Amino acid sequence: MRFKFSKLFLVIGYSFLYLPLLCIVIYSFNESRFVATWTGFSLKWYKALISDPIILRATFTSLKIAGLSATVSVVLGTMSAIIINRFTRFRGKTLFMGAITAPLVMPEVVMGLSMLMLFVGMNKLCGWPDGRGSTTVVIAHITLTLSYVTMIVQARLQDLDRSIEEAALDLGASPTKVFFVITLPMISNAIVLGWLLAFALSLDDVVIASFVAGPGATTLPMIVFSSLRFGISPEINALATILMTVLSIGVIISAVYICRRQKTTNI
Repeated sequence: MRFKFSKLFLVIGYSFLYLPLLCIVIYSFNESRFVATWTGFSLKWYKALISDPIILRATFTSLKIAGLSATVSVVLGTMSAIIINRFTRFRGKTLFMGAITAPLVMPEVVMGLSMLMLFVGMNKLCGWPDGRGSTTVVIAHITLTLSYVTMIVQARLQDLDRSIEEAALDLGASPTKVFFVITLPMISNAIVLGWLLAFALSLDDVVIASFVAGPGATTLPMIVFSSLRFGISPEINALATILMTVLSIGVIISAVYICRRQKTTNI
C-alpha cells in the first residue's frame, strides 16, 4: 500500500513539473496565434522565429553571456573550493567564505541594485565600464553563479580520498602535476555539474540583468518578460521548444559522461 502511494506521488510530482513544458512544445506547433486555442498543426512559428532578428539577437546574447559567465565561474569557483577545502587555516577565511556564499541568500533585487551602483561608481571614478552592456551582465552573473559552483566542487573535494594525492607526491610528482593528473579528473563530474547549473542560472536570470544590461545587451528573458504586456507570442513557444531540446541533449551527454567517469573511478 505504501509503495502504491509512493508511485502515485511520484507521478503527480513529475506531472506537475513536466506537463507545462509539454504544453509549450505542443502549442509551438499550433497554427493559431492565440496560445490557448488549438486550430491545427503548423510550423509557421518556427519560420517566423528564424526571420525575427530581435529574438535571435537576444538568444545569441543570452547564450554568449551564459557560456562565458559559466566558464569563468567554474574556474574561479574551483579555485575557491580548493582554497576553502585544502587551506584549513588562514587569516580572513571566515570573511572569504562569507563573501563567497552571500549570493546564495541575498535577494536578486538587492544584488542587481548593488551591482548597478558599483558600475556607476566605477564609471565615474576610472571611466570603466563605459556604459552598461554584455560585460556588466557577465560580471554580475559571475558574482551570482560563483557561489553555486564553489559549493558543488567543495562538496566533491570533501569526499575525495587524499591518500592518492599524497602517494603521488611521495613518488616525486609536483603539486601542479598531481592537480591536473589526479585531482582534476576526480572532480570533473562536479565541475561539469557546476558549469551546467551556472549556465542555467545565467540563461534564466532576468532581475539582475534588468539592472545592469544596457540597450545593446538585451537578454532573452528580458524580451520574454517584456512581451507579457502584449501577450506571449507563439514564437516564444517555438524558441522554448528549441532551447529545451538543445539543453536536454546537453544534459543527456553530461549524464553519460558522468556515469562513465564514475565507472572508471570505481574500477
